[in-house]
Amino acid sequence: MTDSSSSSDAPHESCNFDAQKLILKLSVTLCADRKAVDPVVQSVMNVVRETKCAEGREDNIELALTEALSNAVVHGAHSDPTKIIECDVACDETHGMLIVVRDPGPGFDVGKIPDPCVGENILASHGRGIYLINQLMDEVKFHKNGTEIHMIKR
Repeated sequence: MTDSSSSSDAPHESCNFDAQKLILKLSVTLCADRKAVDPVVQSVMNVVRETKCAEGREDNIELALTEALSNAVVHGAHSDPTKIIECDVACDETHGMLIVVRDPGPGFDVGKIPDPCVGENILASHGRGIYLINQLMDEVKFHKNGTEIHMIKR
């Protein structure tokens, strides 16, 4: 189940990760520079693979993480390397993997993102990141006016 239309800050059931039962808990920051995204993604994914936290789901997680961080850098922080993007990763055996990406931007209305699968949007050179994240992850929620994305892979 994916839901990209939620902008509520209220917690939802599937994010009830028990801090005492986490297999993985990782927090990283990166400057809002496109060149910083790939090294951070590779570092996070190395830890994910070592912990075997998401066996068989690593490729989907890696691509969703890349898209989320890239969106945060380009759209949230406007590629301003003086701004910081935050990323938290948690994993437990019950709930799967939770990835939260936060950017310092003003946010956006998720409901106004055009569907990249219809009309002239099919040929657009951008606009597929959120769609792709929704296809790759089991649950996607936006919080804090779109400046924070929560992605879960079970």
